[in-house]
Amino acid sequence: MSDHRPTRRDLMKPVQLLGLAFGAALFAGVVTLVSMGFFQNQTAQGRQGDLVVALIIAGISFIAVLVIVALLLLVVDPAQITKTIDRGVLQDDEGDETDAAASDDGPKP
Repeated sequence: MSDHRPTRRDLMKPVQLLGLAFGAALFAGVVTLVSMGFFQNQTAQGRQGDLVVALIIAGISFIAVLVIVALLLLVVDPAQITKTIDRGVLQDDEGDETDAAASDDGPKP
């Protein structure tokens, strides 16, 4: 195996980030159109209002998904991805040593 350490760019390329946000926005827009009755018999003015609302919802969801996923990617430390973990994730490194020392002393009066 190679010693290639993944970078943040390797974790998710910008095109993948934009594609995920666009897919979520498209889904939100279609759900909004269907729920507002866009595909039923309506007047032209009613359809235009439905399209405006769907575009607003799609834009908001695009920006929200883009910002949320980008912030979540900043949390990931690329060096920690390939590292093996042999203890609980939330345990301290010194937690095992202090617990063993506390049990050897016994209860204090």
